[in-house]
Amino acid sequence: MKSEQNRQQNNQNNQNNEIPEMNLDAKYSNKNKILPPDMDKMQKEMDKTKKDLEKFRLYTIKKYPFVQAIGILPPQSIKLFIDEEEAPKETEKYMHLYVIMPEDKFKEFPKIKPDLVKQLDFLKQKVWLHLKTPMDIWETCLDSKFELAGAIAMSFPLYDKGILGALRVSEIHKSLVLQKFERYVVSYVIGGSLVRGEAVKTSDVDVFVIINDTDVKRMSRLELKERLRGIIYQYIGEASALAGVKNKLNVQVYLLTDFWESVKDAHPVMFTFIRDGIPIYDRGTFMPWKALLKMGKLKPSPEAIDMFMSMGDKTVKFAKQSLVEILVRDIYWGIVTPSQALLMLNGSPPPTPKQLVSEMRKNFGGNEKMLEKKYIDIVEKIVNMYKDYEHEKLKEIKGEEIDRLIKDSEDYLKRLKALREQIQKRFQEKTIEQIYKDVFDLLKNMMGSKSQSEMVSLFEKEFVKKGKFTQQHMRILEDVVKAKTELKKGKSNPMKVDEVRKNAALLISDLIEYSQRAELSILEKGRMRLKYKKDGKERMAELIVSGGESFLIEGNSIKKLLPHVQESNMKELTEAIERQKTNKSIEMNPKMFDILGRELGEYEIAL
Repeated sequence: MKSEQNRQQNNQNNQNNEIPEMNLDAKYSNKNKILPPDMDKMQKEMDKTKKDLEKFRLYTIKKYPFVQAIGILPPQSIKLFIDEEEAPKETEKYMHLYVIMPEDKFKEFPKIKPDLVKQLDFLKQKVWLHLKTPMDIWETCLDSKFELAGAIAMSFPLYDKGILGALRVSEIHKSLVLQKFERYVVSYVIGGSLVRGEAVKTSDVDVFVIINDTDVKRMSRLELKERLRGIIYQYIGEASALAGVKNKLNVQVYLLTDFWESVKDAHPVMFTFIRDGIPIYDRGTFMPWKALLKMGKLKPSPEAIDMFMSMGDKTVKFAKQSLVEILVRDIYWGIVTPSQALLMLNGSPPPTPKQLVSEMRKNFGGNEKMLEKKYIDIVEKIVNMYKDYEHEKLKEIKGEEIDRLIKDSEDYLKRLKALREQIQKRFQEKTIEQIYKDVFDLLKNMMGSKSQSEMVSLFEKEFVKKGKFTQQHMRILEDVVKAKTELKKGKSNPMKVDEVRKNAALLISDLIEYSQRAELSILEKGRMRLKYKKDGKERMAELIVSGGESFLIEGNSIKKLLPHVQESNMKELTEAIERQKTNKSIEMNPKMFDILGRELGEYEIAL
């Protein structure tokens, strides 16, 4: 028996399609110990067997890439295969390989099997080969030979695309469920991709468990179902861990009475389940249902037939409703949503559907002339039809009308793509215009009114070369001018515009900062702090000379000094400071100091 650690290592190797390590027991695996002669011989034989099986595996999957699985059947199950299969009695002590290939390759088996047997003969190993298809496994289950199917599921995988792993996890889960609830389990059935031959290592394994509730006395059927289902679901994780696979069990639990009611009502899920499902455990219930269905004896009840017949009467009504739903669900929202998006791109807030038509006219029609009237008419028509539907005026629509609406919608959406380009182009134009204006307004504030070329030349000479700005600022300024020139020629590029916008933000920020520093420097020249005494206490006042006027600030009091002292306010002071920004020099009137002396008494300028 392998240790749990070795088994997990084997499972990991199986997922990598490699021969797992065949470890000896720990007491013989220590390389520092001398192995007994018999054990040393056994070790060599096991190593040889492993290498031989690896050669066989590589040969098989290379020559027959469609092979689905190669497994070593459990030794304790060999007698079952000898009794039930074509294997002779003398192979009881042989290693039995179970090779699974797709059903569509069955006709090639007479050529494939001798080739594989020949490869095994070269290895000089006592191996018996079983070459099967998934259908052979399902036939074994349908014949109620569940022990054989279980042995195949628990075979040691040398190579597996998914079928052995899916079988193994379902077999382990079945065993756990039966061990706990064998009295109640009627059938344990697999289905889905595993039965269809499409299972891979990550496929979900669909499993159906039918519980006998006919003799329940001490609890309600619902309580029984919930209790059993809760425990059965708990076994899913345990089974996955023991199987060492990534396949996830998808278990459905049914009570026998509920299942039978669903069959009588012709529930399509149940009929499909009976038709396609493969039992890996059954107490004589599922197989008769399957046979009856195949014979045509399992039929829906009269009530179910009436229900299906009534579906025909409703077909026309459903079809008409579907046409209206196409208008409401698809065409209407297929027009409204992209229209709202373009309005947002154009700078407008997203309108409600009721406001959509008026906003489209306002933003793109009329004087804007960005979108032709016929396209706005398409929007209006579809919106009005939707309003009629909301007020229950529109209950039916013809297929011809739907076709016309679809055609109009296609034309409209195609036109919207062109409109998007128009909006983006306009946005680019506005962006470049605004950037150009902001940059040259700042330069004008720094240099005075000059032509574009003079400003650029002066900026380089007086500001870049003197180290007040960098060469990067110069390149950005040249890019702004170039972008404006290209815009006039109709050669604007969205990526280039975006690059200029990002870079210009740096230039504008640095120009503003420089201008503010320059303005503050001028203002500081006309600002003095004055120290004086009043009522025996030392006080501080501030003198600001700006815009040709002088202001004395004492606490919250603002006074204008020239031509004489008079009360003033913050508004007059602010206006004077703004006027000073355009004047680079500060002029102080000598009379101002005489007035300060009379106003403050003795004072001194604080540094």
